[in-house]
Amino acid sequence: MPQITTLTLFRYGSWRQKFWALAQMGLAPRRLKGTPGMRFLKLLGTGAEGFSTKPDWAVYGVLQVWDREASADTFFTDHPQFQKYMRKAQESFTVYMRPIKSKGHWNGVNPFEETALAVETNSALAVITRATIHKKYLRTFWKSVPDSQRPLQGIRGLIYTKGIGETPYIDMATFSLWTDVEAMKSYAYGTKAHQEVIRKTRELGWYKEELFARFQPYRITGSWKDIPNLNAFGESLNSKGIGS
Repeated sequence: MPQITTLTLFRYGSWRQKFWALAQMGLAPRRLKGTPGMRFLKLLGTGAEGFSTKPDWAVYGVLQVWDREASADTFFTDHPQFQKYMRKAQESFTVYMRPIKSKGHWNGVNPFEETALAVETNSALAVITRATIHKKYLRTFWKSVPDSQRPLQGIRGLIYTKGIGETPYIDMATFSLWTDVEAMKSYAYGTKAHQEVIRKTRELGWYKEELFARFQPYRITGSWKDIPNLNAFGESLNSKGIGS
């Protein structure tokens, strides 16, 4: 059966809710362990757009890999921990994705199984980049980040981007959602600042571990104030032949 990946983001309002969400980073893993059909789990804090040293105390994420879509749907509907997340959050959304290409490792494994899925250049795309930064390069890396992310401001085709991660400053990741493949490539390969970061990464070996994965998003549920057209975008996704 086809593997799928889901990313859920939750936004919390009061400081009591935010503190509860922060505490779940340590408490929830054992409650979620053994969830039927779940192959991989990461509880994530978030920052500003892209890699960021400034935490967003209001937003937290759950990244999961499933053996099939039906396993994910059962979890979202029935699992007590997920229902707690939903009750306490102001808003949330979940994106369902099929992995297209994945290179690298996350804690020693590559959790995303590539598929032979053909993706047209005008198809929507989701990207996750993740890295563990060598401690000796932390200062150099973070000095380079602002220039590399400046081209994201107002770039064509970028629907949403969010910094996500496990350990502040060291284990960092980004999630981005694009209207089409060419828009993502235009940023990744067509901006001098981003190319410079890629060059430095290869020359200096900033990362102890890294992963780059592309996905085809095919279903979105929920709402998110930072993506006003989220429902319209979700309706436009072609889900034929994908899922359980």
